[in-house]
Amino acid sequence: MSETPQRQGRQSPFAALWRPVARVWGRFAEKHPGIAQFAMFFIISNGVTALQLALMPFFRWVFSHTGLLHTDFQVLPVGTTEDGATNFIFNYPAGEMAEGGAGGLAYFLAVQITILIAQVINFFAQRSITFKSNSSIWKAAFWYALAYVIITFVAAAAQGIYRAPLYDTLIGWWGSTGETTADVLTMIINAAIQFWVFYPIFKLIFRQVPDAEDAADKAEEIVESAQD
Repeated sequence: MSETPQRQGRQSPFAALWRPVARVWGRFAEKHPGIAQFAMFFIISNGVTALQLALMPFFRWVFSHTGLLHTDFQVLPVGTTEDGATNFIFNYPAGEMAEGGAGGLAYFLAVQITILIAQVINFFAQRSITFKSNSSIWKAAFWYALAYVIITFVAAAAQGIYRAPLYDTLIGWWGSTGETTADVLTMIINAAIQFWVFYPIFKLIFRQVPDAEDAADKAEEIVESAQD
């Protein structure tokens, strides 16, 4: 149903500004669907990254007031370091970063809960807005969850390489401000890994399946062209 002149006259300033932007975007997306899709993926991914940057310090602050900070979380050993210590994929010794620890189970949970919340939002936003998928949400969720687990392991292994020198350096420079900066950089690195891994995965799992009406229209077009 089209809007009446009275309703159009009552539209909010935001709607008045957004309407021409939406028209321009629609024309661009029609001419360049691949670029438009990637641009929308980029925008949403950055929004999700901003959310992670806000949630990570919050959860770290919450868990820092619990005994989880003083609980080791070191699982899945993978070889040894040069000085003979065991390497772990998930390597979070108990204690404050500034005191030589790695945040213990508190840090692990802060990172993983943050990423989990962000990725659940990312799943639904990318599926409905970027890829406009109408394929099975359960199949997509299964493959997404599997990719999420794999990426979690990759990101954790990468943290084993850069986390300690990153925190040591920044805390040495700026104290608590350096620790917060290291939190932000850690989330940005995690987000970058997720960004480049998830895009090709989304292309595969978020498909547009022709519905029955579209299939009937296409069949009718084929029949009509055959009769001509």
